[in-house]
Amino acid sequence: MENIAAKTKELCRIYDIKPARSKGQNFLINDGIYKAIVNAAKIDEKDTVLEVGPGLGFLTAELSKRAARVIAVELDDKLAGILTIAIDSQGVENVEIINQDILNFNPAEHFSTDEPYRIVANLPYNITSIFLRTFLTSARPPKSLVVMLQKEVAERIITTAPDMTMLSLSVQYYGAPSIVKIVPASDFWPAPAVDSAILHFSYNRPMPTPESLAIDKNFFRIARIGFSAKRKMMKNNLMGGLKLSAEKVEKALLEADIDLKTRAEDLSLEKWQRLVASITPFVL
Repeated sequence: MENIAAKTKELCRIYDIKPARSKGQNFLINDGIYKAIVNAAKIDEKDTVLEVGPGLGFLTAELSKRAARVIAVELDDKLAGILTIAIDSQGVENVEIINQDILNFNPAEHFSTDEPYRIVANLPYNITSIFLRTFLTSARPPKSLVVMLQKEVAERIITTAPDMTMLSLSVQYYGAPSIVKIVPASDFWPAPAVDSAILHFSYNRPMPTPESLAIDKNFFRIARIGFSAKRKMMKNNLMGGLKLSAEKVEKALLEADIDLKTRAEDLSLEKWQRLVASITPFVL
């Protein structure tokens, strides 16, 4: 840890890098955590990896040793320039640095049609939800993700009924998330205000088609309405949001074997799927 910490601080001094809180720039300084991330990603020599937020490139270097190809997307202009120079000077041929906002990244422009890819990311906390939504709902989703998240967010993602949230439902709809390791704030420089967690996610649905994307869109439209007022019974949310009579909503709930007094957070993914199937004929 001391070696990585010293190298990080020295590089920041040489290149006059001042970590910006607004960009979520808290550099990981524990070598053991880098190894845990790489091991959790289960990368082999045939894999293509999309790395998000490579920072000073310590994780990039480890990924390049295992993967066939690494595309590292860095928002910060200065960091992207430093990484590009470092990669070129070391003669590393399987890494490409892209200076771009990851939320504007289009997998179809960088990966061939039959090229699956894995994501390894150290995400700024303020883009976690939109990042996951963007990639999990895309026409070219990753086959797996290993992401560093705020601990509290990671715990919300893996939570199950009766404490489901829109976030946990949205992620679990596409696959199985699990926390690999808790990472204390002291493993970063400068230390953030909260601890982090390494989250692993495996995408377990068939590759999207126009038809399946339409089905997914309908599922989440109904789910968002169900979660729209947390303290209300879901029956009331669905009646108001879908403009349906009490009779139709109650019929759909009973067909899905769901209690009429149920709240959105009480439902498991399986029950949500049953509910959407039973209520959809009333909203078409």
